[in-house]
Amino acid sequence: MTIEVRQLRKVYPGGVEAVRGINFDVGAGEVFGLLGPNGAGKSTTIGMLTTTIAPTSGTARLAGFDVAREPIAARAASSVVFQEPVVDRGFSGRGNLELHARLWGVAGDRIGDLIDAFGLAGIVDRPVEGYSGGERRRLEIARALVSEPRVLFLDEPTVGLDPRIRHELLDVIAGLRAQTEMTVLVTTHYLDEAERLCDRIAIMHEGEIVALDTPERLLEGLGQAIVELRLENGNAPAALAPLRAQGIAGDDAFTVGSTLTIPLHEHTAAQAIAAVDAAGVRTRSISTREPTLDDVYLRLTGASLADAA
Repeated sequence: MTIEVRQLRKVYPGGVEAVRGINFDVGAGEVFGLLGPNGAGKSTTIGMLTTTIAPTSGTARLAGFDVAREPIAARAASSVVFQEPVVDRGFSGRGNLELHARLWGVAGDRIGDLIDAFGLAGIVDRPVEGYSGGERRRLEIARALVSEPRVLFLDEPTVGLDPRIRHELLDVIAGLRAQTEMTVLVTTHYLDEAERLCDRIAIMHEGEIVALDTPERLLEGLGQAIVELRLENGNAPAALAPLRAQGIAGDDAFTVGSTLTIPLHEHTAAQAIAAVDAAGVRTRSISTREPTLDDVYLRLTGASLADAA
């Protein structure tokens, strides 16, 4: 495994436990997604893996190197693209790449390959301060690859980009896997992005990993269809008990605002609608659809009604 995490934990001063003994492995050439709401522990986890935050306990290894005991070797085997820009805006794109190459002792032809791979030829000799957000992001990823890392960390790589530029950048990132056995760990708030890019996804909540699987298997857990109820009185928890009594709602029902979402599993949409009628639940609208990763995410990060009654 290229990334090995065992019982990794971080407690900040004051007793705030940001990461609570998480475990996961990431294989060579795998694209692994780390998802979760703000405060879930994603940034702290990335900080520990990239050696910028010291773990309180547990271990993490990158390409065989312990991030706490061998931080220099772990850094040499990896590269990071942070949310905030780190390229020098006063330099040209080429200047940024050449400076990074000199620091790593990398031959010049590596830069030419990256310029071609990331479509930078038309802008690479212009000052970076004139780049668009998408152009700067492509340069930052190219810069991170100058050292030919075994592990690449992408922290919210498309945040702040317009939809068209975001789509183009996702194509570039997806193309990386066709060219190398490099392992990629990406954090994102965009569920469609994770589904498109990632072989497996870990969902974090309150410092713990609450789900880890392929996008397909995470979706399978919600069955083939869900029914979505928009309630008249807005009291979604109160609607759960009578729907449980009708045998329609299970432990994986969840709510967002005045909307109650119920995975159907072995039931049909017609049976669900009949049960809503029989239970006297007043709705503004009822719809059925296929589950999405958004549903998986919402159910696992605090929106579950499994314990409501």
